[in-house]
Amino acid sequence: MPMPRTFPASADRQFVQIVDSAVADATSRSGKWLACRPGCTQCCVGVFAINQLDVLRLQRGLAELEKTSPDRAQSVRFRAQHAVARLSAEFPGNPVTGILDEGDDAERRFSEFGNDEVCPALDPATGLCELYEHRPVTCRVFGLPIRSEDGIGVCELCFQGATDTEVLAAELNADPNDDESALLRKLEKTTGTKGNTVIAFCLST
Repeated sequence: MPMPRTFPASADRQFVQIVDSAVADATSRSGKWLACRPGCTQCCVGVFAINQLDVLRLQRGLAELEKTSPDRAQSVRFRAQHAVARLSAEFPGNPVTGILDEGDDAERRFSEFGNDEVCPALDPATGLCELYEHRPVTCRVFGLPIRSEDGIGVCELCFQGATDTEVLAAELNADPNDDESALLRKLEKTTGTKGNTVIAFCLST
C-alpha cells in the first residue's frame, strides 16, 4: 500500500485542525468525566477500519519518524508486519492489498476479527503512540460522546456515573460540514485506491 505522495498534506492538515478544535471543545465540556490520559491503552487494542486519509496520515508520520528515530520507526514496522502475518489468514478482505470487503457479511466478519490485536503504533514499553500526531480520526475522537445510529456512544472508562444530561452536554461533532467525505473522494480519485483497511497493513511496508 504505497504512500500517495502527490496528495497535498495541507488539505489533510486543515481537516485535522477542524477535528482537533472540536475535540478540544468537547474535552473542555467533558471535564472530570473524561478518563483519557497518557498510558491508557484500552482503545489501542482491537482492529478498526481506517480510510485512505488515515492511511496517508499514518504513512507520512512513519516516514517522519524514520528521519528522526529510525530504530523506533523500524520497531513500528516490525510490529505491523507481525500483525499482518497473524491477521492475514482470517482477514475479511484482500490480504494482499489490505483492503476490507464491503457489505453486511463483511461487516459481520469484521466485528469478530482481531479484537485482541494491539495497534502496532503503540510502544509497549511506554504505553504511548509512536505516531500520535498522525493518528486516525477514530483515535482522535475516541472516549468522547459521539452520536451514531445506535445513540450516543462513549468509552466504557469515561463518564462513569454521569447522567444522560451530562453526557449529552459533552457531545462531539467533529466534522459538522462533512469535510472528510469530500477530501476522501478527492484522495481516492488522485491515487486510484479506494476502500478501508486496518493500521497494521498500512504500516507494514
